[in-house]
Amino acid sequence: MSDFPSDIYTEPHPIDVQTLNKLGPLRAMAGVWQGTRGLDVKPKAEGPKKQAYVERIELQPIDPVTNGPQLMYGLRYATHITKPDQVKTYHEQVGYWLWEPATGTVIHTLTIPRGQTAMAAGTTTADAKQFRLESQQGLDTWGICSAPFLHHAFKTVAFNISVTVNDDGSWGYEEDTVLMIRGQAEPFHHTDRNLLFKVAEPTPNPLAR
Repeated sequence: MSDFPSDIYTEPHPIDVQTLNKLGPLRAMAGVWQGTRGLDVKPKAEGPKKQAYVERIELQPIDPVTNGPQLMYGLRYATHITKPDQVKTYHEQVGYWLWEPATGTVIHTLTIPRGQTAMAAGTTTADAKQFRLESQQGLDTWGICSAPFLHHAFKTVAFNISVTVNDDGSWGYEEDTVLMIRGQAEPFHHTDRNLLFKVAEPTPNPLAR
């Protein structure tokens, strides 16, 4: 906390309105992507179950964001996932990927329609091709919040995501959602991974158009 300025109101100047120029390690993720070889390992009553999935994710630049002196650039995203050859939604998720150049912080927020939201963060460099973000349940910052049933039956105690940007322009992620499941003594690692290929370029943020 001591690293924060005493003036918490004055906004920084100048601000580059071209968000795509200021996304740091997130620049390679801007656009519309598809992955057809996703793998989900989820908990079932009989034990862990592997499930293949197909994913489409759209990440579009937003206008620069300020919290007083804090300046962040980011992408708004929406993820839609199905099982192969099916139409029914298997998973969907919305949120933001944010980059704070002054501190080298990447922030990932997520909300899912099961009654859960989380915020993970980590630090890296602007030209990084790999980075990892973490969150934990019970923290005031970089935390996890769940609706009562999930907290009771499938309590998420940690969430981690690692991103890798590849030389061919694709990027992939590996997620580990750590659950304490009612009736089980040991934590369960609900994992997801996929490799994504670009199908459309990003649309410039509103202020830059």
